[in-house]
Amino acid sequence: RIMANKLYYTASEVAEMVGVGRTSAYAIIKKLNQELAKAGYLVVDGKLPKEYFDARYFGGSHPAEVSA
Repeated sequence: RIMANKLYYTASEVAEMVGVGRTSAYAIIKKLNQELAKAGYLVVDGKLPKEYFDARYFGGSHPAEVSA
């Protein structure tokens, strides 16, 4: 079943938003997931909560609202 509003970004989505390759996107996901785990949150390997990524990379704005 596909959820209309997914809770997590995949490495491919992170790579596209940040403008890096998938390998670099996995490194970003791993680093941010380590921050979450250190703060006591459960994490999903290879995926990153959208809300946390948006806050860390875009200051809480949705990527579509950010212009380069």
